[in-house]
Amino acid sequence: MTIASRRARVWFEKLNASNHMLWLLGTLSFLETIILPIPLELILIPLMGANRARIWVLAMVTTAGCLLASLLGYGVGMLLFQSVGVWFIEFMGIQQGFETFQAFFDQYGFAAILALGILPIPFQIAMITAGLSGYPVLLFALAALIARGLRYFGLAWLVSRFGRRVEQMWRHHALITSLAGGALVLAVVLGLQRLAALVM
Repeated sequence: MTIASRRARVWFEKLNASNHMLWLLGTLSFLETIILPIPLELILIPLMGANRARIWVLAMVTTAGCLLASLLGYGVGMLLFQSVGVWFIEFMGIQQGFETFQAFFDQYGFAAILALGILPIPFQIAMITAGLSGYPVLLFALAALIARGLRYFGLAWLVSRFGRRVEQMWRHHALITSLAGGALVLAVVLGLQRLAALVM
């Protein structure tokens, strides 16, 4: 075991044993959604495996942290785009993705937020775009909640079903699963939108 992996294991054991684990996990989820480039699953899967009795609470706390961060990002897009928003997009290096998503968002709205929340694409793009466009905040929050809820509660179900093997499964199949899940959700929502348009 390398020094780095030994330190990571010690840190994880301290986190797992902490009385403040849920608060720390919620904070990590918040930071990962806003700025941290490290996938939260690397911490969340082992935590879920070690805390089967609280697995759904862990999923709920992680989803809540992400939702709060999403609302903050929405606020930046709505109120502070010309200063903080522009700086943040340049700092994260997501200019091209931001410009591409704007056209996609203008056409599909709710479905675009849902898809981006599942796909392995920085969710900051959706947060800032929704705020900048004045998209209804409740609809944005609902889309973010559904997308991230599917991600984290789906992960909780997998860990409860397959145990710690999920970590290896996630490392090998995360990209394909995210792409398939995002495409499926987008297809369903667009289908419902078309059906609603036909009925009305």
